Amino acid sequence: MTLSDTYSKSISEPAGKRERAKAANRLAILKAARIVFAEIGYDAPTVRDIIRRTDLASGTFYNYFKSKDEIHDALVRQTVLDFSELLRKRKRDDMSLEDYLSCAFGAYFEFLAQQHEEVLELSAPYISKTAVLVESPEVKAIFQEIRKDIESFLARDGHKVIDSDYLTASAIGIAREIGDCMLYRMVKKRPGDPIRHATDFASDLLLNGIRHMTDEIGR
Repeated sequence: MTLSDTYSKSISEPAGKRERAKAANRLAILKAARIVFAEIGYDAPTVRDIIRRTDLASGTFYNYFKSKDEIHDALVRQTVLDFSELLRKRKRDDMSLEDYLSCAFGAYFEFLAQQHEEVLELSAPYISKTAVLVESPEVKAIFQEIRKDIESFLARDGHKVIDSDYLTASAIGIAREIGDCMLYRMVKKRPGDPIRHATDFASDLLLNGIRHMTDEIGR
């Protein structure tokens, strides 16, 4: 199953009023959980703490999720799906590798800031601790999608062959760590454009690394 197939299945329009209400309740729980995890971390809060952030009855949670771990994994999966759709819409076939990296990093950092918009208003101390990698089809699919993109743009720009698995892991690692730092700076309300700065830094870091490696291979 491709990532687009997974995404399409995830966002298919619910049929009927009851299904739409269920979808709205699930999103409300996810939104509440993201804020609670950001405010007080992952270990401390209970399911009750999450439900209190919604207008739902206390027992409603278990109609949608079995545990706090399950909702945390659902948050990560939904984040991956939403971001992958945004990246798919923004990237173009005629991009250079440099354009693609700037597009991908920029899309991710902008997405991250928008996703945490309400949390940023709280100056939440655990904001960078809310998303960890999980072994899910969505996470594996976006890794492979980004890997194929990188391979394609590398070949188009005439770069020598580089280990694309390590390169993709590096790109994702850079995005995650710089993204966390960017959110921290936004919480502290540091001057400047944090999204632009993060995008330029991440893009330059990876691109210069690629150039160095291809130069070494060519010697």
